[in-house]
Amino acid sequence: MSNPVIETEEHRALRDAVAALGKRYGREYFARVVAEGAHTDELWAEAAKLGYLGVNLPEKYGGGGGGIVELSMVLEELGAAGCPLLMLVVSPAICGTVIARFGTEEQKRAWLPGLADGSRKMAFGITEPDAGSNSHRITTTARKDGGDWVLNGRKVFISGVDIADATLIVGRTEDARTGRLKPCLFIVPRDTPGFGRSPIAMELAAPEKQFELTLDEVRLPADALVGDEDAGLLQLFAGLNPERIMTAAFALGMGRYALGRALDYARTRQVWKEPIGAHQALAHPLAQAHIELELARLMMQKAAHLYDAGDDMGAGEAANMAKYAAAEAAVHAVDQAVHTLGGNGLTQEYGLASMVTAARVARIAPVSREMILNFVSHQTLGLPKSY
Repeated sequence: MSNPVIETEEHRALRDAVAALGKRYGREYFARVVAEGAHTDELWAEAAKLGYLGVNLPEKYGGGGGGIVELSMVLEELGAAGCPLLMLVVSPAICGTVIARFGTEEQKRAWLPGLADGSRKMAFGITEPDAGSNSHRITTTARKDGGDWVLNGRKVFISGVDIADATLIVGRTEDARTGRLKPCLFIVPRDTPGFGRSPIAMELAAPEKQFELTLDEVRLPADALVGDEDAGLLQLFAGLNPERIMTAAFALGMGRYALGRALDYARTRQVWKEPIGAHQALAHPLAQAHIELELARLMMQKAAHLYDAGDDMGAGEAANMAKYAAAEAAVHAVDQAVHTLGGNGLTQEYGLASMVTAARVARIAPVSREMILNFVSHQTLGLPKSY
């Protein structure tokens, strides 16, 4: 896949270097880790050593001083090599960004160096059984008790809690002036009393496991609150925009990997006189999948540039569009790749069939495509809400 002209020479060098790392591990490594129920620890550690995990974090705290532009490249290229790291979306992109922008100096010193060098991970807990990711319906509450905070509630589909040192939990506190509940973010260490987790059985084949969390009178010190109690919504969306951009990168990498496997097969598989890729019935759908991936990547880059430039409103619109476009492109690319290989597309040898389920995740999480269409119709097009 060609590099867009909007990328600098340094960005292209970063892509090439990360692609080389991904190639050294490849899909076979990723599949073996999944089959063994293990984690991508070796790849995570090497990516950290090379400075890729913290490329978006401030240099003052051990990061690379870049932004979501650079981190999205890392995730996309690893995915295109067949070994995406989902925790890149969660740990440095969401949690690292929120702490870097809004955390206290003590929180930054405590967490950012570890997130950057890979020695620490952080999960992100927003989704709830009855609220999804609708922050206005979150029922996890935080109340003050003397100098402490006490949290109660439930979360579902939280990735990587078992390998995370802490989880950034989205709760709601009561506004003293209005009595209304407002979102706030808290750092909850993994072994905090009352903080329970149970795995959710998933059909999805991935190294990162999904969990349901329970918070039963979880007591936290005052400094567990991230940022200003009255700026929770701003802080929340400062994390959600990178999440959408990185989900787009995750989907793009997956789509590129699947398309690459299909192209290799179409160039060499010969049933009649010419390879099957010579036939337009297969060539044109593959070309269409490539075009869709390229277009989605451009929107992702726009969103990342807007976010890194500090345009949160503009980034919010573009990030949602990028996530939508990339998810649709990935689903189409994976489907066409499986179809191109025919029966071989369903075999373990080629490893594409499992990606049919994985590709749909980008349509569903962290926000469904229908909710993105709601956002665009309301915020961009000015149409009235239906709810």
